[in-house]
Amino acid sequence: VGLILAGVALAVGLALQAFRQNMLFFYSPSQVQAGEAPAGREFRLGGLVEKGSMHREEGQLEVRFEVTDNNSHMTVYYNGVLPDLFREGQGVIAKGSLQADGSFRATEVLAKHDENYMPPEVADMLAEQGHPGPAGSAETAAN
Repeated sequence: VGLILAGVALAVGLALQAFRQNMLFFYSPSQVQAGEAPAGREFRLGGLVEKGSMHREEGQLEVRFEVTDNNSHMTVYYNGVLPDLFREGQGVIAKGSLQADGSFRATEVLAKHDENYMPPEVADMLAEQGHPGPAGSAETAAN
């Protein structure tokens, strides 16, 4: 019985440790610039892709764009193929980490044509700042 309890405790401990390591948080550019994002740890940056901000050298996979919450913006670098739904002026979630120069190095980019994909906190913040669309609606916050 003691051996079974020890095994269960070990399994629960390992599961909790794995969960803690994989837990990623969502932050807006304003929150990141205010120092609320974890230093030296991966997190998710949410906001809108600023219109006119996307730059890519011809023949290269590396892309640079700005993510904004209509209050602050951050430069994001991503090396890879962007999702089909990625568009300037649309919602985006970038997973990655803050760099020493204050930019964000993304390892994954997720996009959708509206703010319904965004974390409710980011969508609500955009709605408060007058961004049109479903952000901040009861339906968005419930998703």
